[in-house]
Amino acid sequence: MIGYLRGALRSKATEAVLVDVGGVGYRVTVPLSTYYELPDLGAEVELRIHTYVRDDAIQLYGFRTRSEKGLFLALIGISGIGPKLAITILSGMESDLLVASIADQDIARLTTIPGVGKKTAERLALELKDKVLELVPAARALTHHGVRDDVVSALQNLGYRKRHAERAIEKIEEPADEFETLLRQTLRMLAR
Repeated sequence: MIGYLRGALRSKATEAVLVDVGGVGYRVTVPLSTYYELPDLGAEVELRIHTYVRDDAIQLYGFRTRSEKGLFLALIGISGIGPKLAITILSGMESDLLVASIADQDIARLTTIPGVGKKTAERLALELKDKVLELVPAARALTHHGVRDDVVSALQNLGYRKRHAERAIEKIEEPADEFETLLRQTLRMLAR
């Protein structure tokens, strides 16, 4: 099984890339998050690989980070979600936001991903809720995303720039779950 590839990037498209490793070209399907981080053609690229074997094909799926690959493996471990849908899910939402949506069981946000209906979103939330925060630890700060979004919106209404408000929330060591408390914490951070 192939678990890692490093070689020259020969071609890239949103659905797959071609990596030349010692004169052999490997076609690797990648999510959009990995695609956007790829270097220019001819440059060296490193991908963490999952080899998927079926009766009629061997397919390679590549990821820029270990957490993306872990999330992909968790997704295909759910009944009814194959590699193609898993790549679509990873392409439809940033990993951190996906993990936060699953952890918060935000079915409405999960159904915004193309190809994910209500039943699939519910299955994702139910089966991965406890696992996802271990896969993408950076997403812990994004849980309870609705409150965070409300605070950012309130700060924008007060004249702060969205990005400044988001950065202030990210700097808070232990963000509160309640709107008013998180708003106070964020205002203190912005006042520094």
